[in-house]
Amino acid sequence: MYIKEIELVNFRNYKEQSISFNDKVNIFLGNNAQGKTNLLEGIYLNAFGRSFKNVKDRELIRFGEDFCRIKTIINRDDEDEKVEIVISKDGKKGIKKDGIKLKRTSELLEDYHMIIFSPDDLKIVKEEPEKRRRFINRELCQIRKGYLSDFNNYKRILKQRNTYLKEYNVDENVLDIWDRELAGYGSRIIEKRKEFIEMLGPVCSSINEKISGGKEKLDIVYEANVYFDDHLEDHFYQLLLERRKEDIKIRTTGRGPHKDDIKISSNDIDIRKFGSQGQQRTAALSLKLSEISIIEKETGEKPVLLLDDVLSELDNDRQKYLINNLGDNQMFITTTDLTQSVASDIPNSKIYKIDNGNVAFNV
Repeated sequence: MYIKEIELVNFRNYKEQSISFNDKVNIFLGNNAQGKTNLLEGIYLNAFGRSFKNVKDRELIRFGEDFCRIKTIINRDDEDEKVEIVISKDGKKGIKKDGIKLKRTSELLEDYHMIIFSPDDLKIVKEEPEKRRRFINRELCQIRKGYLSDFNNYKRILKQRNTYLKEYNVDENVLDIWDRELAGYGSRIIEKRKEFIEMLGPVCSSINEKISGGKEKLDIVYEANVYFDDHLEDHFYQLLLERRKEDIKIRTTGRGPHKDDIKISSNDIDIRKFGSQGQQRTAALSLKLSEISIIEKETGEKPVLLLDDVLSELDNDRQKYLINNLGDNQMFITTTDLTQSVASDIPNSKIYKIDNGNVAFNV
């Protein structure tokens, strides 16, 4: 599978732009704030139905316009497939695949696999647990059917419960209804996350060992704050019951998968807190590279890779390792500069120049 073409209309700083892509490597050169990241955002949007940034849909519309449209043509087994998303100024979003309107955004994820590398991903190890939870959620949405539905339902119920906890008179019988639902969805989320980390760990450790020249042995463990065994749902419900008075006091839900984390150790040292910047970046790069292997193994598809200004964040050795180990996946790379030593390691590439929302093939 590869992305053959994209058309952007009133999207971010793009007025109207159509671009045909190489089925291997596509490199977008340009200064900052010219639209490189916006282009990747458009590609990502048509895979996931949402931006990889924390923004509202209506913020994606070009200033002064009433709507935006993003259309991609995807080639799968020599057959073209069209995905189109239209967002109106009131925030309404319509999604079509081959002209047929989709009822749920999750339908996009059934056969479309993508991984994004960004400078923020290189901070995933040292920053707050929420970043590591987002990393897990993003991948599980692609490889485990039903995860997105469980996750969205959990978020919805958690929000309702937290809103109710802020009331002056809280009825525990009302809380009990939400607690049972929270335990059901939450236990399934924890189980899938733990399974994913157990699958990811050995792959990530092997990659990290290669990048570090055999100096560092990485260990990854899912840290659930609910006692984990065959009766996870019952334990989660009992925990919510035991903590009910505390939650009423602090006016929020203190336990559950929304508070979980991944412990990342190198040579028995918790590198989230005590690792050097080099160790943390190597571990983050290993996590991201592991996703490629996991998605391909679980889905049988090679994921499309988006590298948003990552090369400038890595030293020359890590740049070369990254490029040389991305296999023959289709890639989209944005950068302000491309050194000759790295360019020579990227065969079969097509280079474009982006200037103020205009994309031109760089001959």
